[in-house]
Amino acid sequence: MKHTVETSTPANTPTPIGPYNHIARVGQFISIGGTAGFNPDTGLLAGTDVYSQAKQILASFLVMLQSVGSDLNYVIHVNVFLKDMRDFEEMNRAYVEMMGDHYPARTVIGVNELPKPGVLLTMNLTAVTKEWR
Repeated sequence: MKHTVETSTPANTPTPIGPYNHIARVGQFISIGGTAGFNPDTGLLAGTDVYSQAKQILASFLVMLQSVGSDLNYVIHVNVFLKDMRDFEEMNRAYVEMMGDHYPARTVIGVNELPKPGVLLTMNLTAVTKEWR
C-alpha cells in the first residue's frame, strides 16, 4: 500500500514563519512541526510567560489535530524546546491542564535560542488519527 504525504496548515492556527506547513500526515500517522505560542487571531504571543505560551501551543495543537481526524488523546510523543529550565514547572502546569490524564512520551530539551523574539518555548509532536488500530 502506497501512502502520500499530505501537508497542511489549518485556519485558526499561527502562520508558519518559514517555508513549511504545520502538519504532515501519512495514512494515520501525524507529525506537527515546531510551534510557538502565538495567538492566531492577533499574530502576537499569547503572553510573556511560559505558562501562557505553552497553553496556546497546546490549544493550537488541538485545532491542528482536529483538522486531520485526531485530538490530544491520540498524541504519541511531544518534544518541548525550553529556553530556561527554571520554567519547567510552569510549562508542566499548562501541559497538565491541556492534556488531561493523557501523558504521552515526552522529551524536554533546553535550548539557547529560538527563532522569534520573546518566544520562551516551542513544541512539536507525533500522533495518530482516531481510526488508529
